[in-house]
Amino acid sequence: MSKKERLSFEEALERLETIVEKLSDEDITLEKSVELYEEGLKLSKICSETLEQATLKIEQIEKSTNKDIDED
Repeated sequence: MSKKERLSFEEALERLETIVEKLSDEDITLEKSVELYEEGLKLSKICSETLEQATLKIEQIEKSTNKDIDED
């Protein structure tokens, strides 16, 4: 998956939920389980990075807002 094709947080989370459901299936093959596990790790990384970026942005906004309030 290239940077241009990067899924949104919501898309990645939805796909992760689907993977968890599939991994719960007793009839799934080992090969398919490993494939889904690998995809899940990649999706988890996307979600973590997106949340981290959002947290940093919120912190910057709060600092900027607090600075503006303190200057008044």
